[in-house]
Amino acid sequence: MNLNKYLDVKPEVAEAIAAGKPVVALESTIISHGMPYPQNVQTALEVERIIRENGAVPATIAIIGGRLKAGLTAEEIEYFGKKGTAIAKASRRDLAVLCARGEDGATTVTTTMIIAHMAGIKVFATGGIGGVHRGAETTMDISADLEELASTPVMVVCAGAKSILDLGLTLEYLETHGVPVIGYGTKELPAFYTRHSGFSVDYEIDTPEELAKAFKTQHELGLRGGMLVTNPIPEEYSMDAAVINGAIDEAIREAKEQGIHGKETTPFLLAKVKDLTGGNSLDANIQLVYNNARLAARTAKAYCEN
Repeated sequence: MNLNKYLDVKPEVAEAIAAGKPVVALESTIISHGMPYPQNVQTALEVERIIRENGAVPATIAIIGGRLKAGLTAEEIEYFGKKGTAIAKASRRDLAVLCARGEDGATTVTTTMIIAHMAGIKVFATGGIGGVHRGAETTMDISADLEELASTPVMVVCAGAKSILDLGLTLEYLETHGVPVIGYGTKELPAFYTRHSGFSVDYEIDTPEELAKAFKTQHELGLRGGMLVTNPIPEEYSMDAAVINGAIDEAIREAKEQGIHGKETTPFLLAKVKDLTGGNSLDANIQLVYNNARLAARTAKAYCEN
Protein backbone atom coordinates (compact mmCIF):
# COMPACT_ATOMS: atom_id res chain seq x y z
CA MET A 1 0.00 0.00 0.00
CA ASN A 2 1.37 3.43 -0.94
CA LEU A 3 0.58 5.94 1.80
CA ASN A 4 2.15 8.66 -0.33
CA LYS A 5 -0.96 8.85 -2.53
CA TYR A 6 -2.34 11.10 0.25
CA LEU A 7 0.85 13.17 0.66
CA ASP A 8 1.66 16.55 -0.92
CA VAL A 9 5.22 17.77 -0.38
CA LYS A 10 5.76 21.48 -1.05
CA PRO A 11 8.19 21.79 -4.04
CA GLU A 12 10.82 23.70 -2.03
CA VAL A 13 10.76 20.97 0.65
CA ALA A 14 10.85 18.12 -1.90
CA GLU A 15 13.84 19.71 -3.66
CA ALA A 16 15.73 20.12 -0.35
CA ILE A 17 15.07 16.48 0.66
CA ALA A 18 16.14 15.19 -2.77
CA ALA A 19 19.35 17.25 -2.60
CA GLY A 20 20.18 16.06 0.94
CA LYS A 21 19.69 19.56 2.38
CA PRO A 22 18.43 20.17 5.94
CA VAL A 23 14.68 20.37 6.51
CA VAL A 24 12.84 20.95 9.80
CA ALA A 25 9.23 19.88 10.33
CA LEU A 26 6.81 22.08 12.32
CA GLU A 27 3.39 21.19 13.73
CA SER A 28 0.14 23.02 13.00
CA THR A 29 -1.80 22.49 16.26
CA ILE A 30 0.18 25.39 17.72
CA ILE A 31 -1.29 27.59 14.94
CA SER A 32 -4.92 26.51 15.22
CA HIS A 33 -5.16 25.69 18.94
CA GLY A 34 -2.07 27.21 20.57
CA MET A 35 -2.73 30.95 20.44
CA PRO A 36 -5.19 33.55 19.14
CA TYR A 37 -5.28 35.10 15.64
CA PRO A 38 -3.28 36.98 14.34
CA GLN A 39 -0.54 36.14 16.87
CA ASN A 40 -0.65 32.49 15.78
CA VAL A 41 0.08 33.35 12.14
CA GLN A 42 2.82 35.87 13.02
CA THR A 43 4.48 33.27 15.27
CA ALA A 44 4.26 30.50 12.65
CA LEU A 45 5.83 32.71 9.97
CA GLU A 46 8.54 33.90 12.38
CA VAL A 47 9.42 30.27 13.26
CA GLU A 48 9.82 29.52 9.55
CA ARG A 49 12.04 32.62 9.16
CA ILE A 50 14.24 31.53 12.10
CA ILE A 51 14.70 28.07 10.55
CA ARG A 52 15.80 29.63 7.24
CA GLU A 53 18.14 32.02 9.06
CA ASN A 54 19.82 28.99 10.68
CA GLY A 55 20.43 27.15 7.42
CA ALA A 56 17.44 24.82 6.97
CA VAL A 57 14.16 24.69 5.04
CA PRO A 58 10.95 24.84 7.14
CA ALA A 59 8.13 22.37 6.50
CA THR A 60 4.98 23.24 8.46
CA ILE A 61 2.80 20.13 8.46
CA ALA A 62 -1.00 19.92 8.35
CA ILE A 63 -3.98 18.17 6.77
CA ILE A 64 -5.94 20.30 4.30
CA GLY A 65 -8.93 18.94 2.40
CA GLY A 66 -7.92 15.38 3.23
CA ARG A 67 -4.37 15.86 1.91
CA LEU A 68 -1.32 15.36 4.14
CA LYS A 69 0.80 18.49 3.63
CA ALA A 70 4.56 18.57 4.23
CA GLY A 71 5.20 22.29 3.86
CA LEU A 72 2.55 25.03 3.83
CA THR A 73 2.36 28.27 1.88
CA ALA A 74 1.91 31.58 3.73
CA GLU A 75 -1.72 31.57 2.52
CA GLU A 76 -2.33 28.11 3.99
CA ILE A 77 -0.83 29.21 7.33
CA GLU A 78 -3.14 32.24 7.28
CA TYR A 79 -6.12 29.95 6.55
CA PHE A 80 -5.21 27.73 9.52
CA GLY A 81 -4.73 30.71 11.82
CA LYS A 82 -8.10 32.24 10.92
CA LYS A 83 -10.06 28.96 11.23
CA GLY A 84 -8.38 28.30 14.58
CA THR A 85 -10.10 25.83 16.86
CA ALA A 86 -12.73 25.07 14.18
CA ILE A 87 -10.03 22.78 12.71
CA ALA A 88 -9.97 19.30 14.22
CA LYS A 89 -6.94 18.36 16.30
CA ALA A 90 -5.61 15.27 14.51
CA SER A 91 -3.83 12.42 16.27
CA ARG A 92 -2.89 9.05 14.71
CA ARG A 93 -6.41 7.65 15.18
CA ASP A 94 -7.93 10.55 13.21
CA LEU A 95 -5.79 10.45 10.04
CA ALA A 96 -7.74 7.85 8.05
CA VAL A 97 -11.18 9.37 8.64
CA LEU A 98 -10.02 12.97 7.98
CA CYS A 99 -8.34 11.90 4.71
CA ALA A 100 -11.34 9.78 3.66
CA ARG A 101 -13.73 12.67 4.31
CA GLY A 102 -11.50 15.31 2.70
CA GLU A 103 -11.39 17.36 5.90
CA ASP A 104 -8.79 19.58 7.57
CA GLY A 105 -6.67 18.55 10.55
CA ALA A 106 -4.18 20.33 12.78
CA THR A 107 -1.25 18.01 13.38
CA THR A 108 -0.10 17.19 16.91
CA VAL A 109 3.40 15.95 17.74
CA THR A 110 2.23 12.44 16.79
CA THR A 111 0.83 13.23 13.34
CA THR A 112 3.61 15.70 12.53
CA MET A 113 6.11 12.88 13.18
CA ILE A 114 4.13 10.46 10.97
CA ILE A 115 3.86 12.87 8.03
CA ALA A 116 7.47 14.10 8.41
CA HIS A 117 8.69 10.50 8.26
CA MET A 118 6.55 9.79 5.17
CA ALA A 119 8.13 12.82 3.47
CA GLY A 120 11.68 11.88 4.53
CA ILE A 121 12.17 14.66 7.11
CA LYS A 122 14.29 13.63 10.09
CA VAL A 123 14.12 16.61 12.50
CA PHE A 124 11.04 18.28 14.00
CA ALA A 125 10.81 21.35 16.26
CA THR A 126 7.85 21.84 18.59
CA GLY A 127 6.97 23.52 21.90
CA GLY A 128 6.48 20.68 24.36
CA ILE A 129 5.48 17.04 23.96
CA GLY A 130 2.45 15.40 25.52
CA GLY A 131 2.97 12.70 28.11
CA VAL A 132 1.47 10.87 31.05
CA HIS A 133 -1.23 13.04 32.64
CA ARG A 134 -1.45 13.55 36.38
CA GLY A 135 -3.74 10.87 37.79
CA ALA A 136 -3.08 8.54 34.82
CA GLU A 137 -2.90 5.57 37.20
CA THR A 138 -6.70 5.81 37.37
CA THR A 139 -7.61 7.62 34.10
CA MET A 140 -5.08 5.91 31.75
CA ASP A 141 -4.69 9.35 30.08
CA ILE A 142 -1.38 8.98 28.24
CA SER A 143 -0.52 11.03 25.15
CA ALA A 144 -0.11 9.23 21.83
CA ASP A 145 3.10 11.32 21.42
CA LEU A 146 4.98 8.83 23.60
CA GLU A 147 4.01 5.80 21.49
CA GLU A 148 4.97 7.67 18.33
CA LEU A 149 8.39 8.54 19.76
CA ALA A 150 8.86 4.82 20.43
CA SER A 151 8.14 3.79 16.83
CA THR A 152 8.79 6.65 14.37
CA PRO A 153 12.42 7.61 13.57
CA VAL A 154 12.19 11.40 13.86
CA MET A 155 14.19 13.60 16.25
CA VAL A 156 11.85 15.83 18.26
CA VAL A 157 13.35 19.06 19.65
CA CYS A 158 11.15 20.44 22.43
CA ALA A 159 11.28 22.37 25.72
CA GLY A 160 10.53 19.19 27.66
CA ALA A 161 7.14 17.76 28.48
CA LYS A 162 4.35 20.21 29.26
CA SER A 163 4.45 21.04 32.95
CA ILE A 164 0.73 20.16 33.31
CA LEU A 165 1.83 16.48 33.10
CA ASP A 166 3.26 13.93 35.52
CA LEU A 167 6.90 14.33 34.47
CA GLY A 168 8.23 11.39 36.49
CA LEU A 169 5.77 8.93 34.92
CA THR A 170 6.39 10.43 31.47
CA LEU A 171 10.13 9.70 31.80
CA GLU A 172 9.40 6.16 33.05
CA TYR A 173 7.14 5.51 30.06
CA LEU A 174 9.78 6.77 27.60
CA GLU A 175 12.44 4.60 29.25
CA THR A 176 10.24 1.49 28.97
CA HIS A 177 9.82 2.18 25.25
CA GLY A 178 13.54 2.75 24.68
CA VAL A 179 13.33 6.44 23.75
CA PRO A 180 16.56 8.34 24.59
CA VAL A 181 15.85 11.62 26.41
CA ILE A 182 18.64 14.12 25.78
CA GLY A 183 19.13 17.39 27.68
CA TYR A 184 20.66 20.09 25.48
CA GLY A 185 23.26 21.68 27.73
CA THR A 186 21.51 20.34 30.84
CA LYS A 187 21.27 17.20 32.96
CA GLU A 188 17.80 18.21 34.20
CA LEU A 189 14.56 17.72 32.29
CA PRO A 190 13.17 21.18 31.43
CA ALA A 191 9.47 21.59 32.17
CA PHE A 192 8.22 23.77 29.30
CA TYR A 193 7.71 27.22 30.92
CA THR A 194 10.50 26.66 33.41
CA ARG A 195 14.06 25.29 33.10
CA HIS A 196 13.76 23.13 36.21
CA SER A 197 11.73 20.03 37.05
CA GLY A 198 13.90 18.14 39.53
CA PHE A 199 14.05 15.13 37.15
CA SER A 200 17.16 13.95 35.30
CA VAL A 201 17.51 13.24 31.57
CA ASP A 202 19.38 10.23 30.18
CA TYR A 203 22.26 12.21 28.63
CA GLU A 204 23.51 15.78 28.39
CA ILE A 205 24.70 16.87 24.93
CA ASP A 206 26.14 20.33 24.32
CA THR A 207 26.37 20.85 20.53
CA PRO A 208 24.09 20.40 17.48
CA GLU A 209 26.91 18.37 15.87
CA GLU A 210 26.90 15.83 18.72
CA LEU A 211 23.08 15.62 18.63
CA ALA A 212 23.21 14.91 14.89
CA LYS A 213 25.92 12.27 15.34
CA ALA A 214 23.95 10.49 18.08
CA PHE A 215 20.80 10.39 15.94
CA LYS A 216 22.67 9.21 12.84
CA THR A 217 24.29 6.46 14.93
CA GLN A 218 20.85 5.39 16.17
CA HIS A 219 19.77 4.97 12.53
CA GLU A 220 22.95 3.12 11.60
CA LEU A 221 22.46 0.69 14.49
CA GLY A 222 19.02 -0.13 13.10
CA LEU A 223 17.25 0.95 16.30
CA ARG A 224 13.63 1.87 15.77
CA GLY A 225 11.95 4.96 17.14
CA GLY A 226 12.82 8.59 17.60
CA MET A 227 15.01 10.66 19.87
CA LEU A 228 13.74 13.32 22.28
CA VAL A 229 15.90 16.44 22.65
CA THR A 230 14.83 18.67 25.54
CA ASN A 231 16.04 22.25 25.11
CA PRO A 232 15.47 24.53 28.15
CA ILE A 233 13.57 27.79 27.63
CA PRO A 234 16.06 30.72 27.60
CA GLU A 235 16.83 31.95 31.13
CA GLU A 236 15.30 35.41 30.57
CA TYR A 237 11.90 33.92 29.66
CA SER A 238 11.86 31.09 32.22
CA MET A 239 8.98 31.38 34.68
CA ASP A 240 9.06 30.68 38.41
CA ALA A 241 8.30 26.97 38.97
CA ALA A 242 6.20 27.68 42.09
CA VAL A 243 3.98 30.16 40.22
CA ILE A 244 3.49 27.76 37.28
CA ASN A 245 2.79 24.75 39.52
CA GLY A 246 0.27 26.73 41.57
CA ALA A 247 -1.55 27.77 38.39
CA ILE A 248 -1.49 24.18 37.06
CA ASP A 249 -2.91 22.76 40.31
CA GLU A 250 -5.78 25.26 40.16
CA ALA A 251 -6.40 24.54 36.45
CA ILE A 252 -6.48 20.76 37.09
CA ARG A 253 -9.05 21.26 39.89
CA GLU A 254 -11.27 23.27 37.54
CA ALA A 255 -10.92 20.68 34.73
CA LYS A 256 -12.09 17.94 37.13
CA GLU A 257 -15.04 20.03 38.32
CA GLN A 258 -16.10 20.72 34.71
CA GLY A 259 -15.66 17.08 33.62
CA ILE A 260 -13.05 17.92 30.97
CA HIS A 261 -11.02 14.90 29.78
CA GLY A 262 -9.31 13.32 26.76
CA LYS A 263 -7.98 15.54 23.96
CA GLU A 264 -9.77 18.59 25.44
CA THR A 265 -7.62 18.45 28.60
CA THR A 266 -4.38 20.00 27.34
CA PRO A 267 -5.93 23.03 25.51
CA PHE A 268 -8.13 23.73 28.57
CA LEU A 269 -5.23 23.54 31.02
CA LEU A 270 -2.88 25.65 28.89
CA ALA A 271 -5.57 28.34 28.39
CA LYS A 272 -6.31 28.36 32.12
CA VAL A 273 -2.61 28.62 33.02
CA LYS A 274 -2.31 31.54 30.57
CA ASP A 275 -5.21 33.32 32.33
CA LEU A 276 -3.82 32.62 35.80
CA THR A 277 -0.33 33.88 34.89
CA GLY A 278 -1.60 37.08 33.28
CA GLY A 279 -0.53 36.04 29.78
CA ASN A 280 3.14 35.60 30.71
CA SER A 281 2.93 31.90 29.84
CA LEU A 282 1.93 32.75 26.22
CA ASP A 283 5.03 34.96 25.81
CA ALA A 284 7.17 32.17 27.30
CA ASN A 285 5.54 29.64 24.94
CA ILE A 286 6.42 31.73 21.86
CA GLN A 287 10.04 32.24 22.95
CA LEU A 288 10.65 28.57 23.68
CA VAL A 289 9.32 27.61 20.23
CA TYR A 290 11.74 30.09 18.60
CA ASN A 291 14.58 28.64 20.69
CA ASN A 292 13.71 25.08 19.63
CA ALA A 293 13.49 26.10 15.95
CA ARG A 294 17.06 27.46 16.08
CA LEU A 295 18.44 24.28 17.63
CA ALA A 296 16.48 21.99 15.28
CA ALA A 297 17.73 23.87 12.19
CA ARG A 298 21.37 23.72 13.36
CA THR A 299 21.02 20.02 14.18
CA ALA A 300 19.40 19.19 10.82
CA LYS A 301 22.23 21.11 9.09
CA ALA A 302 24.86 19.15 11.07
CA TYR A 303 23.08 15.86 10.22
CA CYS A 304 23.29 16.63 6.49
CA GLU A 305 26.94 17.71 6.70
CA ASN A 306 28.14 14.55 8.51
